[in-house]
Parts: sequence; structure tokens; C-alpha cells
Amino acid sequence: MIQLQQVHRIFEVGDQKVHALDDVSLDIKRGEYIALMGPSGSGKSTLLNIVGLLDRPTSGKYVLDGQNVTALSDQSQAEMRRDKIGFVFQFFHLVPRLNASENIALPMVLAGVPVAERKARVSRILDAVGLTDRAHHRPDQLSGGQRQRVAIARATVMEPAAILADEPTGNLDSASGKDVLDILEALNDNNITLIVVTHDLDIAKRARRRLHMVDGCIDSDTTTGERK
Repeated sequence: MIQLQQVHRIFEVGDQKVHALDDVSLDIKRGEYIALMGPSGSGKSTLLNIVGLLDRPTSGKYVLDGQNVTALSDQSQAEMRRDKIGFVFQFFHLVPRLNASENIALPMVLAGVPVAERKARVSRILDAVGLTDRAHHRPDQLSGGQRQRVAIARATVMEPAAILADEPTGNLDSASGKDVLDILEALNDNNITLIVVTHDLDIAKRARRRLHMVDGCIDSDTTTGERK
């Protein structure tokens, strides 16, 4: 589903060039569950941004779901991102003035999904993440775990092929963090590709495959088999 071929990402900082990604090739099949690890500055976020079509490689090729997306226009990439990729961030990134239902519906509003279908999808997904009774609460009226569940619902309401989760439990207590991982893993059980960036080895061990990055390169790629 995700293929990176000899991808480089170079940033110019003053008169120096920083190789954030250095000749990365990667093949991720649909439905895989991957933990992405590595020290700060290793290239994890850059890799996630390129996979999520938030950034472009300096060179190399990116094929998403059979389509070469490397040279697509910004508009075409935005449409692919909207339809194929869901994002879950450490800091939730919910719109403060919108309630839970409105935050979840936002991607569908931007995509022009009819009102009746939006309402039906929001209702189903609120039930799936256990937040039906919080539908009309704003983010400041929700706990951290509830806010992250709203973020997951928003990330999946467009039925993406892949979810990219960047430290999704980083701001949560252990119980809320476990709930969030359980929800993400249930989505993965439905053949949604799941890529989780984490510094927590216990979380990484739950994945079936672990990638470790150093200095812009993938220095280990370990398949662990069944999820723990």
C-alpha cells in the first residue's frame, strides 16, 4: 500500500544541508501494524509527514495505494490525503469552539459529504469510541482520553486506508493510553494500516513490525508476528 523508493529529504539550514531522510526505501502492506521508533532528530516525523502527504521528498519516489503521488499537484495530494490518510496527534489538535460531533464531522464538511450522511457517520463513530454521551461537549469539557478518542473518530470518519499516530498516548495517563491503543488496534483489526510513532518500548512491542531510525536511515526492521 505504501512504497518509498530511495527517498531523500534535505533541509537547508543557513548554509548547511541537513539530511532528514537519507535514501529510505520502505514497503508497507495494507493492514500492517507498525511501530516507528528512534531518538529525537532521527527522521521519524519527517518520514511520517512524507507518508502522510504533508511534505514532499527532495528526491525519490512515493507510491500510495498503487498511485505515484510524488509529483501530484498540491490539490491532488490534499485530496489523496483527505481520502486515504487519517492523523492522530499527541496534542489532539481539536477545534476549541466546536463540540465533539462538530470536530468529528469537520473532514466530511470539507469534503462536501451530505448532511444526512454526516450525521449518520458521526453517530456511528461516537458510539464506536464510547462518546455518545459527550457528543455536544467542547474539548475543554472533555478529559485527555476523551479528547484523543474524538481525534481518533475524526481521523477515521472518512474511512481512510491508513492511520498515522504520532505519540498518541504521550499526554495521557496509563489507563486512558491503553483505551486509546485498544481503539486504534481495533481499527487495525479491520485492515486499516496503523503506523504509531512512539518512544515507549512497551507500546512498540504491541505492534507486529518495528522500524527503528537513526540519522535519517532505517537501521532495523523487525517483524514480530502476532500482536502482543
